[in-house]
Amino acid sequence: MTYLKGWCFLPVAGFLLLVVVPAAPEVVDSMSDCAEFFLEGTPPEVPGILESGEILDRDRYKTICQTFENRRRFVTLYDTVNRIPVFSAYKYRGHKPRRPNTGWKIEPQLEEMNTANMRDDIYRRQASNDDYKSNSTINNRGHLFPVIHAFEEDDKKSTFTLTNIVPQAVSFNNGRWQKMESCMQCVMQKYCINNNNAPEGYVVTGAKPSNNNKLKNRVNIPSFLWTAFCCYSSKINKWLASAHWGDNVAEQPGSEEKNLHMPTSCFYNCSTLYHAQNYTYTNDPRPSNQHSTYNYYENNWQSVNYFTNNWRGYLICFINNH
Repeated sequence: MTYLKGWCFLPVAGFLLLVVVPAAPEVVDSMSDCAEFFLEGTPPEVPGILESGEILDRDRYKTICQTFENRRRFVTLYDTVNRIPVFSAYKYRGHKPRRPNTGWKIEPQLEEMNTANMRDDIYRRQASNDDYKSNSTINNRGHLFPVIHAFEEDDKKSTFTLTNIVPQAVSFNNGRWQKMESCMQCVMQKYCINNNNAPEGYVVTGAKPSNNNKLKNRVNIPSFLWTAFCCYSSKINKWLASAHWGDNVAEQPGSEEKNLHMPTSCFYNCSTLYHAQNYTYTNDPRPSNQHSTYNYYENNWQSVNYFTNNWRGYLICFINNH
């Protein structure tokens, strides 16, 4: 991976109502204003964008404390030029089945609504629902904070904001990415149990913008997506971490066996889970610069094979500290 580094972190949209309504998030000055969604309050490092917790270009990149029904649900770092999120971060608290019937939302605070100048009614700093309509057979709305990872119904509804969405290849969104999300949910539900005997895991999911691939010449279609999680397991008295990423391209017919898997990595502590040089697109899931220490990982990886949907072998890392 060439986009991320730092901290420990580790999407599937559908067509519901086509009505876009304003969301009620808070556009704030700093990631520290929404620190509760990061492990120990520490956001990821995104070189050139977010470094040491500071946004380098505050006009372009906006922190959104995603708020629904007067409660903060998750946080998004949003790119107003590419009109897609850089990442969304959230705390996994368990999952209650049922997809909500809700409309797509936008963030009015991203727009310069207070200007005295006459202007057309076009969202200039974010995607609109219309951007996704004409291309729906190729790319659809891909959640970064997925519905399946949200706890209660209002949490699930809060994920239906276009500031949490990227254009995602339909077969990738509905195929191996969806299977990975389901497996991650199963792992966190089973292993990420805090000292109060409740599920708790910290997740970050993001997208790497493409060079110049856009919907309607407006919304960047990312080249790949990434996700990672970290949690403490009171059941085994260890920290767990895992990361996954995949190219945002259509899955070819006849390649189902190959598409069961995406690159997976895990590290011996959460603080080094995301480093740009650690991610390569090879059949070897180990970090390219740490092959010599593979014996350590080999002794600490566990393959979890009880998941459904033909996802065979989800790797998680059992670590002694974070």
